[in-house]
Amino acid sequence: MLEGITFKYSFVLYFLAIVPLIAFWYWKKYLKHSPDFTFSSLDLFSGFKPTIKERLTHLPFILKMIALSLLIVALSRPQSFSTGENVYTEGIDVAMLLDISGSMLAEDFKPNRLEAAKFVIDEFIAGRTSDKIGLVVFARESFTQCPLTIDYSVLRGLLKEIRSGMIADGTAIGTAIANGVNRLKDSEAKSKIIILLTDGVNNSGEIDPITAAQIAQTFGIRIYTVGVGTIGEAPYPVQTPFGKRYQTMPVEIDEAILKQIAQITDGQYFRATNNRKLQEIYGEIDKLEKTRVEITSYRNAKELFYGWLSFGLLFLIVEFGLSRTYLRKLP
Repeated sequence: MLEGITFKYSFVLYFLAIVPLIAFWYWKKYLKHSPDFTFSSLDLFSGFKPTIKERLTHLPFILKMIALSLLIVALSRPQSFSTGENVYTEGIDVAMLLDISGSMLAEDFKPNRLEAAKFVIDEFIAGRTSDKIGLVVFARESFTQCPLTIDYSVLRGLLKEIRSGMIADGTAIGTAIANGVNRLKDSEAKSKIIILLTDGVNNSGEIDPITAAQIAQTFGIRIYTVGVGTIGEAPYPVQTPFGKRYQTMPVEIDEAILKQIAQITDGQYFRATNNRKLQEIYGEIDKLEKTRVEITSYRNAKELFYGWLSFGLLFLIVEFGLSRTYLRKLP
């Protein structure tokens, strides 16, 4: 009954100790005023039973003691508290652009560039809480693998399904950016960003990367570009009639274009030469683009003394009524 209840004036509860003292005084007074008669035998009264009125003779006093106890508790001002938090989030909408061209199978990253990129993107998604994230893949063309969503389980599931060869080979960076802009342009988020990961040079598509970046700037979209690939040459798997063989190929990343894209949109360019560096880059972007969260705590007090006071007064009224009517004692 008292679980979760606090008392503002808890010291008042010490007055409850007078209730048993009054009860003891009443009992002693009752014995003192009870007449004593000596009988040789009580057989004469064996057929008489106490009336209801006699059985209830102490009821007014009991009601007074209950009322007194309830009023003391009411005076101690019992309260219950409800606590909580109002959370305001200023979300970020993110479009992840992932190159899935054939060169992403190069194994200068383990197990290869594409799988390494999928791993760090998955970690990035797992670290977000309230941001909408979409996924765009591109090679010669570009399509949306997942529109903006906060259902991260679905997004991560679709990320796992990505593989090289889903689109004809090539690298359409401008088209990918335009697709990402299309995902974000109608967003009402305070911050809109694109994270573009590629390992090549724009050689496909109908939209120039710089033009696409300028369109992104118009919509207030910031682009972080990430070039993946070691310095120099990288082993690339080639299928032959005798099984998989490796061919060493030069790493060609158009860093000048990627830097310009980032500069136009007030973003940054990063170069990842191994798995660890790639993880660090996405970790840095994660820190740069954190959702703003405001938490306001509140604690509301609910007064409970009304009930205790009401019942205390009710018991007093009942006692007063019985004492003046049915259980009235004549002098």
